[in-house]
Amino acid sequence: MPDFLDLHGRTSKQVRALTEARLQRHGLHLGQDRLLAELWERDGRTPGEIATAAGVTTPAVVKMAGRMVEAGWIAKRGDERDSRLVRLWLTDAGRALREPVEAERRWVDEQITADLTAGERRDLIAALAKVHAAARALAAG
Repeated sequence: MPDFLDLHGRTSKQVRALTEARLQRHGLHLGQDRLLAELWERDGRTPGEIATAAGVTTPAVVKMAGRMVEAGWIAKRGDERDSRLVRLWLTDAGRALREPVEAERRWVDEQITADLTAGERRDLIAALAKVHAAARALAAG
């Protein structure tokens, strides 16, 4: 396997596992934090809007939202103007997760880059952004 793909795959797996463990302290699974973040940014979005913003499929958001409704973090309500649309809204419990979840994500970010200088961290973020853009363009065809 090429060096980049091997290292990226192993790194991604480790970062995901660490983040998942930190989120589970608050009852969340990986990905649910992204859905909440989209609603923290703008409450009342449709699953399609969240999917586009998060770079996932609408069915994935719908499935995840169902679990989060059961947990009491979000509520589903029909759109006032278009009865075909469903909108997702934060509950008080969902809003209360913002600070602890953001703190967990900051902790992971800070800990995994702690041995990097500020310049190395900037370079890493810039390089990963370029790799992401290239991969996205190739996937789009």
